[in-house]
Amino acid sequence: MKIAFLADPLDTFKTYKDTTYSMIVEAGRRGHEIHAFEHRHIAFEGGTVVADAAPVTLTGNADGWYRAGPRVAQPLTAFDAIVERSDPPFNMEYIYATYLLELAQTKGARVFNRPDAVRSHNEKLAIAQFPQFIPPTLVTSDAERVRAFHREHRDIILKPLDGMGGVGIFRVREDGLNLGSIIETLTHNGSRTIMVQRFIPEIALGDKRILLIGGEVVPFCLARIPQAGEVRGNLAAGGLGVAQPISARDREIGEALAPILFKRGLLLVGLDVIGDYLTEINVTSPTCFQEIEQQTGFKVAEMFVSALEKAV
Repeated sequence: MKIAFLADPLDTFKTYKDTTYSMIVEAGRRGHEIHAFEHRHIAFEGGTVVADAAPVTLTGNADGWYRAGPRVAQPLTAFDAIVERSDPPFNMEYIYATYLLELAQTKGARVFNRPDAVRSHNEKLAIAQFPQFIPPTLVTSDAERVRAFHREHRDIILKPLDGMGGVGIFRVREDGLNLGSIIETLTHNGSRTIMVQRFIPEIALGDKRILLIGGEVVPFCLARIPQAGEVRGNLAAGGLGVAQPISARDREIGEALAPILFKRGLLLVGLDVIGDYLTEINVTSPTCFQEIEQQTGFKVAEMFVSALEKAV
């Protein structure tokens, strides 16, 4: 297959942990033709959606792991598969890219995850579609609603709807210290909607990343355990990643959501589960492939590329 990876610049990859890197290496190992481009390389031109894509040759070395040829403008329909792996922020430029990808899709391009599905699944708010699995949750921009939620649950987490890597997450305990200031900051004085959830004490055991690939549940998850007094387990916030078999509850949640999300065009999804509760549905560029494989031997990238081949 001729596969294009729509990703951040390849020379920024941390090859010892980057999930997109592991996908590219596995695709190359199978003999697929690899190309790469970024959002800024997409254009609508001459009545079609094109991308200035560079052919990528893998060197097999840890340093200088690839060689890129000259970029050539090609219609997105020229590729057998386009794998969208651009990291958030999910801003308007990201949304514009999904519109262009969706337009290419109407002409026959195959994009994974499907751009309309990515756009329709805010990674925080999408959990509201599955209320049977989530903790007590409030989504609002209204300060009084947040205060009432705090009075009821006494220990809460507040976070923006467009954050990533644990940025902008606050915990407010029973004393309500700084609650007003946090509400003002996160809501921009009532002009932005945020999410508020009851604090889940099991975060001490890790914020578990459960991967869904091709409608199937990966049998191992990565528990990202907060360190040094942190409430956030995100690896970007210094959390310690510990791979482990998924629990019965993890599997229940994963098997309930996997076929639904796959049918919507989401080939790869990363669920975040704390204790017994679903807290996020990650669809832009879910990670943790390498950490799981390094600690358990389960080859997540192989499962992904097999699913991609089958989907095409």
